[in-house]
Amino acid sequence: MSEAALREDLAAAFRLAAQFGWHESVGNHFSAATSDDGTRFLLNPRWRHFASIAPDDLLLLDANDPAVMDGPNPPDASAWTIHGAIHRACPAAKVVLHCHPPHATALAMLADPALKPTDNNTARFFNRVAIDRHFGGIADDAAEGVRLAGVLGRHKTMLMGNHGLTCTGETVAEAFEDLYFFERAAQTLLLAYASGQPLAVLSDDLAEQTAQGWDAYRGMAAAHFSWLKSQLPVLP
Repeated sequence: MSEAALREDLAAAFRLAAQFGWHESVGNHFSAATSDDGTRFLLNPRWRHFASIAPDDLLLLDANDPAVMDGPNPPDASAWTIHGAIHRACPAAKVVLHCHPPHATALAMLADPALKPTDNNTARFFNRVAIDRHFGGIADDAAEGVRLAGVLGRHKTMLMGNHGLTCTGETVAEAFEDLYFFERAAQTLLLAYASGQPLAVLSDDLAEQTAQGWDAYRGMAAAHFSWLKSQLPVLP
């Protein structure tokens, strides 16, 4: 994919996230690598509302450049800490979407934040989520970024305890689809918790079978994202 096309997709992801109500003031951040090793990546500019971000607004940064935060247009400190560290340590995570969607974040606030496999959507993530249980406050120092990248490891999704959600993927569409399904799954699970009734949790074997069954439907991500993009209004 060309850098221009990647900019278009990433900018669309910001605006769609705002439509879904996953944004938070002018914070949170999405990024996408433009180099195979992940060290050159696009990132949203500091303190710009998700709904306003256009392709040309995205910063092109070098994760190995220690002078990034000293430049004339530095990114948000926590954005640089989290995304710079992940792109340096996890080159397979081409796209990194980090935000605080309400239901996923509410789940992250529980003493047991596990996304228990109770239906198709929750089982989609069975044994496929890294859970960070060591919240370190606002992630704006280098050590915290390294720690978070280590927690993510080879997983694609990280539920950040007391914090929020990070979804990664080969493409913007892939990462966005996991963000979409995780938020829906968290919402459904929290509704089930709210009933006060015992959960009917799937067996490990059935949960794993269901998770693997989603592999045949991965093409949904591109189709879904393409349709969502087609519904976006033109920016002024």
